[in-house]
Amino acid sequence: MIRVNDDAGVRTIALNRPDTLNAFNGQQFDDLTEALLAAREDSGCRVVVLTGTGRAFSAGADLSEMAAAGPPPRHGFAGMLDVVFDFPKPFVVAINGLGVGVGATIVGIADFAFMAESARLRCPFSELGLVAEAASTHTFPALMGRQRAMWFLMAAEWMDAAACKAAGLVLDVFPDDGFAAAVQARAAHLAALPTESLGHMKRLIAGPGRERLREAAAAENATLAKLVGGPANREALAAFREKRKPDFSNL
Repeated sequence: MIRVNDDAGVRTIALNRPDTLNAFNGQQFDDLTEALLAAREDSGCRVVVLTGTGRAFSAGADLSEMAAAGPPPRHGFAGMLDVVFDFPKPFVVAINGLGVGVGATIVGIADFAFMAESARLRCPFSELGLVAEAASTHTFPALMGRQRAMWFLMAAEWMDAAACKAAGLVLDVFPDDGFAAAVQARAAHLAALPTESLGHMKRLIAGPGRERLREAAAAENATLAKLVGGPANREALAAFREKRKPDFSNL
């Protein structure tokens, strides 16, 4: 469910479920977590780039799996977050296409994020009767300012690449044609620098905020646990299955 490629010290991990727009299921969370753990221990890997295959970065959680019971994943979403929070090397997110849910909120915990010109992000949590995740209730206000972040997280509207750059969510936007090469060039620039220096720099900048990220994620996850399966969430999932707009007016 992922593809891994190494080039000039840069390890590119590509989400590879294009038929589902790279929506995350339990196995994909596990595969990504294992790939990050392997990258952490591999001295030949100096920078990690996370991107997607096909026309999407990630459509977020696989709603068809949310509606069905199954065996729990080994790492899951929470385990993946823990690994990203502690990842000691530069972690780059390359939004090659649409990003929804965790496909958007993961931008907040990246060290650097880039978007293709045609890419868009959306946080549909309110429409699902849920709340945001991946510590985005902390990272997005820090990056975007409180009001803009609240609107983006609550209104479930799309933000295009230019708006995401203007808001401070991403560092830069590149043309669709040559997007992967442009991100690779930025990542390779970092990979050519001393790994020890980069690691200490990241620790000094990001280290003091890691506990706050964990606190935000824990609070989000506790709230999600209360809301999953609630009236609004049930209506949202029913509307998804029935291909209609959810109706929350009677809740």
